[in-house]
Amino acid sequence: MSKLNWKRIVVKVGSALIAPNKQGCSSHYLLGIAQFIANCRAQGIQVVLVSSGSVAAGRHHFSEVAEPNVTLKKAMAAAGQADMMAIWDRLFDFPSAQLLVTHGDLRDRERYVSIKDTILTLLEHGLLPIINENDAVTTDKLRVGDNDNLSAMVAAAADADALIICSDVAGLYTKNPQQHDDAKLIKQVNHIDAEIYAMAGGATAGGVGTGGMHTKIQAAEKAISHGIETVIVNGFEADNFNRLLKGENPGTLFTPFDKPMQEHLHWMTHTSQVQGELVVENDFDGALDGLPNQLTSDDVMAVNGEFSVGDTILVRRDDGTKLAKAQSNYSSCLLNFIADQDDGAFADEFQQKTGSIISDKHIAILENT
Repeated sequence: MSKLNWKRIVVKVGSALIAPNKQGCSSHYLLGIAQFIANCRAQGIQVVLVSSGSVAAGRHHFSEVAEPNVTLKKAMAAAGQADMMAIWDRLFDFPSAQLLVTHGDLRDRERYVSIKDTILTLLEHGLLPIINENDAVTTDKLRVGDNDNLSAMVAAAADADALIICSDVAGLYTKNPQQHDDAKLIKQVNHIDAEIYAMAGGATAGGVGTGGMHTKIQAAEKAISHGIETVIVNGFEADNFNRLLKGENPGTLFTPFDKPMQEHLHWMTHTSQVQGELVVENDFDGALDGLPNQLTSDDVMAVNGEFSVGDTILVRRDDGTKLAKAQSNYSSCLLNFIADQDDGAFADEFQQKTGSIISDKHIAILENT
């Protein structure tokens, strides 16, 4: 591990550590994490904390509800967020700051940059940013859904060197260790592929959190492509954090790309969300070279979904092959209007006056998909 080279890290703490008994916040498992964060700061390492747990922390205020609906969960989040911030404040002797975000914030380029600037300014002034998804107000359309992936997006925005994901197991195993005695811990992963995802499985049934090992692998994939070293550790064992400070690997280490994606390309690939799609012919040959300059209304076979100017869209072939994610220069309404015109000269004249359908500054080529 490259601990000695860390300048900035993101630590992700899940709901099971915040409220292990679903009866409000508990500091029992948080003391070791808080000490680790304090030790990192003492060594000059900047820390960003991504903390789940608002719904779990607020559940005890609604104890008469057996199966809360979406509205009640939002109310639980509103109540629990204050409790969660209060317990973190009690554990630190330095100031912290709260940032509540949604995927709607992160996938909008202007708001994403604003979040990035806020995080870096807080760090510059010695505050600990504590970030969570804004569960009290977000909707299915605007939510990330799990704080594993959120932590990777935050790590990319913060230009972190390392992402530490605290789990309820030691790391990634060859099989589910709760079901198989012969499951072996994988100490290092140099490449994430289908086999790695197969080992991860799905979310744990009956758990406190919303993710599982699968979402942690997704987060690791996002982070390492940005050049961010990622470690999954058992957050219930305080000694793991002492080992991290010594430069040891107490869990599963995911090694970063040798050549990380550029920041803007990473955002387009891993954070922006597709709002619609353009379908082109199977023999379209402008897919990987000069796509922005070659994609015209004549190339588009179909426009799927509803999107506005500036939204992220998927460009794919008719056979389903994904070519690129890009920012649309036109709305779906306008593109459909152009397609409905019987006069081809209208589309040609429109194209000459307005230029490419997608932005040449906001595009991510999707190879071999």
